[in-house]
Amino acid sequence: MRLSKSLSGEIYRVIADGQGIFVQPALFEAFGLKILEAMITGIPTFGTQFGGPLEIIQDGVNGFYINQKNHQETAQKILDFLSKCEQNPNYWYEISTRGIDRVYSTYTWKIHASRLLTLAKTYGFWHYSSQENREDMLRYIEELFYLIYKPRAKALWAEHANR
Repeated sequence: MRLSKSLSGEIYRVIADGQGIFVQPALFEAFGLKILEAMITGIPTFGTQFGGPLEIIQDGVNGFYINQKNHQETAQKILDFLSKCEQNPNYWYEISTRGIDRVYSTYTWKIHASRLLTLAKTYGFWHYSSQENREDMLRYIEELFYLIYKPRAKALWAEHANR
């Protein structure tokens, strides 16, 4: 179902006003726009542990990871959250506030534009400095791959293999 942005915003607001939760049941989420929308409106969010939400949600801090293939575990996480909210009336607000803070500190247009400009400047520098000899740039990129990206990919793979 497709809703207008204003109607979607109202739905999020009503859910937040009623101290509800947002559960993203996708098996895989490439980026997580709906996760960000829910978090910015203050709704405690449960999102897939596969894909984009891994970068957005900090499990147990500002939202929760769920594995949709494990229905029992997912239901238990939601029940645990609701139980903590019953025991501590401020718990819902704590997760809500941390979710809002996470979005404002990491996913604003200003931050995105700044990163994009930095990348453009870096590309511009390499494009200008390596105009005649592309071998320098290719060696540098190869170094980055083997020193930074490949070890990071291995670490992420090991982390996800243990889930």
